Amino acid sequence: MDPALTPEQDAVRRTLREALAKNCGPEQVRAAAAGPEGYDRALWQQLSEQLGLPGLALPAEYGGAGLGPVELALACEETGRALLPSPLLASSVLAATLIDLLGTDEQRTALLPGLASGERTAALVLAASPAFALGLIPVDRGDGLPDGTAAGGGRAGGIQARPAPEQPDGSRTPAGPAAPQAPPAGPGADWLLYGEAEQALDGARADLLVVAAHTGGFPRSRTVLFLVQGDAPEARRSRLAAMDHTRALGRVELRDAPAVPLGDPARDAGPALGRTGLLAAVAIAAEAVGAADQCLARTVEYVQVRKQFERAVGSFQAVKHRLADVYVAVETARSAVHYAAWALEQGEDEGTAVPLALAHALDALRTAAAEAIQLHGGIAITWEHDAHLYFKRAAADELLFGPPHLLRTLAAERAALFSRPRVRSGQVSRKG
Repeated sequence: MDPALTPEQDAVRRTLREALAKNCGPEQVRAAAAGPEGYDRALWQQLSEQLGLPGLALPAEYGGAGLGPVELALACEETGRALLPSPLLASSVLAATLIDLLGTDEQRTALLPGLASGERTAALVLAASPAFALGLIPVDRGDGLPDGTAAGGGRAGGIQARPAPEQPDGSRTPAGPAAPQAPPAGPGADWLLYGEAEQALDGARADLLVVAAHTGGFPRSRTVLFLVQGDAPEARRSRLAAMDHTRALGRVELRDAPAVPLGDPARDAGPALGRTGLLAAVAIAAEAVGAADQCLARTVEYVQVRKQFERAVGSFQAVKHRLADVYVAVETARSAVHYAAWALEQGEDEGTAVPLALAHALDALRTAAAEAIQLHGGIAITWEHDAHLYFKRAAADELLFGPPHLLRTLAAERAALFSRPRVRSGQVSRKG
């Protein structure tokens, strides 16, 4: 791996940083997050038209830039630095990646150009916690790999899918909850989804919902992804009050909502969810690194002007030590994220590098945000201070995509760290 950035990668980072510095200050972040859509649509259109941000990592044949995880990580580091409220993670990383991985040629051609241009947005609706459903934390199936069961909610609860009842003319049309069950249908049949999901990123505002639902009953139990129009009357959506206002969470209730399978409904979506989870983890980790770096920069700037005992607070050795520890944590996380993005792009050691990078990044952001509040003194205790925007992001990301110790546990399981022989007192022990 060459740690030096290419001119193209440096241009991505520099251009996005300049645009966000002009249009995404703390007050603008608060105003955008408090708006009805949860983000500034005009700024999103500007970033889409001028920089191609939504399609950065999408294939060029569908209107994207055709770049990889490394460029996506660099862009997310800048959006995290500004805490940009946007559909980038939910639409461009989660939903669009799954459409690209699982969709038919017709579905990719119809959906991806609109997502790549930013004209439309999509959201991934999961019945379970994103960290669990995307395979970011360990699952109890023996090999640490996701099988998709958690994403749809399993055989009971969550979101259930069934083929729409067959009509006398042979067609399948949406029916109410009391309609009789129909025999299993082919790939082109219409389906009905029933259930609900909490904590759907951008679930209350997206134009298109990519819903993970359980189907197949006991003998062929699996999770399948379905496409549901966001404005469907059978899809009731509401925005939830969240700790981090810059990440809009929605509650989605489906009451026999008509849906179309994403790709082949006989195929379990677990491997695709796991692959998408790795890319999402790199993006989330990069955002955390950017946010942590901004916390550190603002804290260093403040301790140089805040005085105590007629000296700048930053001149005290104890303060220098604390900030040095934060600096080491941020740079360690940045190196881990860049390596994880490169490994994901190259297909090398992605099962361990990505969870470790996310764990490092979440730890770095939590440390940087906590130190920012402490070293800003009394003014940072109030919720209105900018430091709390980063503190809330740190806490919310750990709840949604962590916690770090479980991310490290997953990496250890995938690396078979506890199953290798270990030498004890001259003997070989195979006990983990």
